[in-house]
Amino acid sequence: MIDKYIMAIDEGTTSTRTIIFNRTCSRISEAQREFTQYFPHPGWVEHDANEIWNAVSSTIADCFIQNNIKPEQIAGIGITNQRETTIIWDASTGLPIYNAIVWQSRQTEEIVQKLKQKEIAEDIPQKTGLLIDSYFSATKIRWILDHVKGAQQRAEKGELLFGTINTWLIWKMTGGKVHVTDYTNASRTMLFNIHDLTWDKDILQVLKIPKKMLPEVKSNSEIYGYTASYNFFGSNVPISGMAGDQQASSFGQMSFEPGTVKNTYGTGSFVMMNTGKEIKLSQNNLLTTIAYGINDEVYYALEGSIYVAGSAIQWLRDQMQLLSSSEDSYQAAIESTNEDEVYVVPAFTGLGAPYWDADARGAIFGITRGTSRNDFIKATLQSIAYQTRDVIDTMHSDTDVKINLLNVDGGAAKNDYLMQFQADILNIPIKRAHNLETTALGAAFLAGLAVGYWRDLNELIEYSKGEIFYPKMNPEKRQKLYLGWQKAVTATRIFKNPDF
Repeated sequence: MIDKYIMAIDEGTTSTRTIIFNRTCSRISEAQREFTQYFPHPGWVEHDANEIWNAVSSTIADCFIQNNIKPEQIAGIGITNQRETTIIWDASTGLPIYNAIVWQSRQTEEIVQKLKQKEIAEDIPQKTGLLIDSYFSATKIRWILDHVKGAQQRAEKGELLFGTINTWLIWKMTGGKVHVTDYTNASRTMLFNIHDLTWDKDILQVLKIPKKMLPEVKSNSEIYGYTASYNFFGSNVPISGMAGDQQASSFGQMSFEPGTVKNTYGTGSFVMMNTGKEIKLSQNNLLTTIAYGINDEVYYALEGSIYVAGSAIQWLRDQMQLLSSSEDSYQAAIESTNEDEVYVVPAFTGLGAPYWDADARGAIFGITRGTSRNDFIKATLQSIAYQTRDVIDTMHSDTDVKINLLNVDGGAAKNDYLMQFQADILNIPIKRAHNLETTALGAAFLAGLAVGYWRDLNELIEYSKGEIFYPKMNPEKRQKLYLGWQKAVTATRIFKNPDF
């Protein structure tokens, strides 16, 4: 018998990665490709959906070639994706009618402000678990329909389809036969009622979004369709798992029990607490979302979304040219000799949870004539940890659940300085996943469970490993540093919002 594997496609904000896993969750083959970021105007972020599809296709091919794996050895495919990013395409030709509008983009802010004035504004958080913000897909759909000539009429005729990245990829992989999404991605559109698990007709009506352009909503672990043979090197392989990147990461971190918390340090940073089968609506500007749906059960989560995390390090490398590589940030931080008086507030596209201030912009405080390159890099790393504490403290306030451990993953989690500072500023242990690709692993788990590759959740828990960082900072210093951060955030918001 030939060996069988699970393939995970991790389509992120700046790159696409395909990984092939075996039964013990070891990576057998892996390929990655970056794609272009478009910034047409300040605060706007867009992608070319066809370039993303090409990146996915090429990384799949690379994975097969590297280890001489044949398509028929793939037992199932899982997809995880940058959430909220919005694509609208022609149902006949498969061609996008506009660039993909990325989750980070603020170009729909005018639509958001108008929506906040409508009568339904009070109901949207209750129905969807989300705040009214340009972060989510709903206003991005409205923007494209408004700005592409004839798009509204074509959508009403059923000629156009909407999807987040997962939907787009499945549609392409199945040769246009399957138009579906899953609970986790649907719950990030600001169009999905998380109570009755349907597209909300009232919100659709207010935004004039035709329901016929929306995908069918499925669970996170089932067979959605099969790859078209001409798209998958002659094989019809089941696509059997999908989840938004943060929910996939949470699943990959084995966050199956209520109260477990994870943080993924990717382009942004996303803290998620499993709240079980109970919907908990935040009183402090966190989001309520669906964690996953499996075996006819739906589990919910509280989430705090931080817009800028790893992308701040990329900014130091690419725009500021202070780093040759992101990995160099560790050495710079430990060589810094200042007393942590410098604060960087990386609000490049506004502040996310728990502030939700779209107008805030990046700021730096506390620099002196003696401030060095290393001090500046260290302060940028520290900003990631400070923002995480903002969210963790808010989660505690919302749930009254004491958080004793934070599970972490993502590219920036490789940085030992950041992990130690995170433990210090939170005063709780940090468990870094042994396999930092927990987002892809979560998608693989969901796909494998659907096709019987893995037996059940208990089997998956056997593969949970990690390294723990314990807090070492004294309480007085911790309090002083965090108070300084809070002052820096307040000053940042006042600068852009004089009435704040």
